[in-house]
Amino acid sequence: APHRPLSLAVNVSPHQFRHAEFVPCVAEAIHEFGVPADALVVEITEGTMLDSIDLIIDRMRHLKALGVAVSVDDFGTGYSSLYYLKNLPLDEIKIDQSYIRDLLDDANDAAIVESIIAIARNLQLRTVAEGVETLAQAEALRAMGCTLHQGYFYSRPLPLADFEDFAGI
Repeated sequence: APHRPLSLAVNVSPHQFRHAEFVPCVAEAIHEFGVPADALVVEITEGTMLDSIDLIIDRMRHLKALGVAVSVDDFGTGYSSLYYLKNLPLDEIKIDQSYIRDLLDDANDAAIVESIIAIARNLQLRTVAEGVETLAQAEALRAMGCTLHQGYFYSRPLPLADFEDFAGI
């Protein structure tokens, strides 16, 4: 059976992301482990973007030059700013699970999720919904235009061998 393309998302702390050797370490790891750069996603939190915005932009540009994607994790929980979405060289935003949890019961959460998806689409960013736990949530998100999901509806965390079976690799 043909393999589905897989990506590896790595959460990076603000301290790690700001470290002078961060991008060279990523480049070395890509080379050492033979990981296709376009299969790697570096996930940062909104808090990472609060200080040293020029440094953050520079790091993102260097990662993108390697072919690595940059994602904002837990979007909507910190200091979300449209400025960041407009001006940072991002590839993806991950909608925090706190908005997904009550998506079907809370009109405000549904409106926020729909708005985030629309803004991301118009800025040509991928959108990932975090914390999807039910088929109804997954279907509602797909209807809104968000087709990338993660959460217990699909699988709980798995040991490597079980993941390989699950992913068919």
